[in-house]
Amino acid sequence: MYPPSRKDFISLTLSDAHSHSYNNGKHRRQSCWRKWKQLSRLQRSLILLLLARYSYLDCSPIQASHRSGKLKSRLLRQGHMWGQLWIQILLWWSPKDQTYLFFLNLPLSWRGAMIQADQASEPPPSANGKEAAAPQAPADSADPLPLDGRTEARLEAVRDAFRHAWKGYKDYAWGHDELKPISRTFGEWFGLGLTIIDSLDTMWILGLREEFAEARDWVEKELSFDKNVDVNLFETTIRVLGGLLSTYNLTGDQLFLDKAKDIGARLMPAFKTPSKIPFSDVNIGKGTAHPPRWTSDSTLAEVTSIQLEFRELSRLTQDPQYQEVVNEVMKLVHKLPGKHDGLVPMFINTNSGQFTHKGVFTLGARADSYYEYLLKQWIQGGKTEDDLLEDYLQAVEGVKKHLVRQTGSGRLTFVGELSHTRFNPKMDHLVCFLPGTLALGAHNGLPGDHMDLAVQLMETCHQMYKQMETGLSPEIAHFNLQASDGQDIFVKPADRHNLLRPETVESLFYMYRFTKDTKYRDWGWDILESFNNHTKVPGGGYTSINNVRDIENPGPRDKMESFFLGETLKYFYLLFSDDMELLNLDKYVFNTEAHAFPIWPSPPK
Repeated sequence: MYPPSRKDFISLTLSDAHSHSYNNGKHRRQSCWRKWKQLSRLQRSLILLLLARYSYLDCSPIQASHRSGKLKSRLLRQGHMWGQLWIQILLWWSPKDQTYLFFLNLPLSWRGAMIQADQASEPPPSANGKEAAAPQAPADSADPLPLDGRTEARLEAVRDAFRHAWKGYKDYAWGHDELKPISRTFGEWFGLGLTIIDSLDTMWILGLREEFAEARDWVEKELSFDKNVDVNLFETTIRVLGGLLSTYNLTGDQLFLDKAKDIGARLMPAFKTPSKIPFSDVNIGKGTAHPPRWTSDSTLAEVTSIQLEFRELSRLTQDPQYQEVVNEVMKLVHKLPGKHDGLVPMFINTNSGQFTHKGVFTLGARADSYYEYLLKQWIQGGKTEDDLLEDYLQAVEGVKKHLVRQTGSGRLTFVGELSHTRFNPKMDHLVCFLPGTLALGAHNGLPGDHMDLAVQLMETCHQMYKQMETGLSPEIAHFNLQASDGQDIFVKPADRHNLLRPETVESLFYMYRFTKDTKYRDWGWDILESFNNHTKVPGGGYTSINNVRDIENPGPRDKMESFFLGETLKYFYLLFSDDMELLNLDKYVFNTEAHAFPIWPSPPK
């Protein structure tokens, strides 16, 4: 029995900071009450003040309504500021015995509140029996970085966001393609459970083993491609084939490779065209393919942004047919007339194999990932395919020559569009993939001015968020080339929606990995907070919104795209992670849906 004066307190034993084994040595025991009594009156007063401050922040009604968005953001920032001061108090209290590590290891939600024990991350793969391990760091890797309280809080915030999105999907849309979180129902596109497949590798990377096990069980027991349904070749390749291949590479689980082989074989009829340029749509049950109902054209992005996935399928299956058909497409496009200093038109005809709608050049929708995949195929193949590198370098020079401009007031650099020699100062949010791609190229030995342009464009993409009332970017921004009114960015009413897209966060991830400039992490954190403030739906899920300029009523669109879990949240997690071996960019290349494939070793010279 404890003496009466101490009956409400117990001793707490803490293990050594660098060991997870239990240590019951007497010299390690510390009574919380004794530690408290050893503090000076000033120290105790400061701690009590901080606790009171946290209690106020946690109990405040900022969660009650989206209409308090500005107040909420301010309080959240204050909460994190006080959180850092609290950590400093803990360091001051116990720098020698590292008692503070106990407190820093308590996971935090994005609001700064403590997470319950059953909400914490699952155990590492080794604790789950036969479960395959994620990629291991090389033997000569450095010692683990010391735990950073803010870093762990941000990582846990991403896990929280994923859990919330997953809860909505599981409760109201399980097995279907997409969640409609407002109406609490589902949307169907191909009937392939897109959200599950797109999210598999994200769950693995985030360490969400329970959710991953649920998804794997569905893939094993419910996922069937033997159905009479037309699917889009491009979307199915990047989301389904890409998701399955990436998950196989991360886990080593044969189930995912078997499913990838099944869907890959069912997509092959799309390539049976007179020109070898694939049709856009294929019936995976009947084995037939066709162009869209309204045209015989395919978009350039659709036919040139499936190569990473089919090449990887050939590598894993040792069946060359998949790589051969997509390599043939790239060879044809490489030789085609109609380019403009490396820039390509948006459409290509599946009968003639020629460009159509010539004279229109953009890095936005229908063309964007062509440029991305030129570089990434070159990297994936061990930097041996010179035609891909040549086309990429010419395209970057064409972008700089014809599409890059600066605003008249703030000198923001942006990438516009060209329509028959007429320049349009319009940039899709999709174009915000470009800073990351340019940085990736520079990292792989391409000209240094690519990185200079990446830095400038990254600032512009950041401003597309920062200058909006909700802190979220519109789908399309227009830029002011004049210096008269001081406004750099304006948004037309039809372009004010936000679809939870990943491109800016993706580029922030690349920029931080290559520069270690923490401002890119801070910009990403601001975006995550804005998603939580304006798109998070009570009960589960996140929704796209209609108006990023209306903080009072952003107008939910009732749709959560699969790429929010497959790309956006994954790139947030990688941005905030200190583990540079987690999908090391010298070992992996990402497809345009954020699914990672190993870089092939270069052949000996």
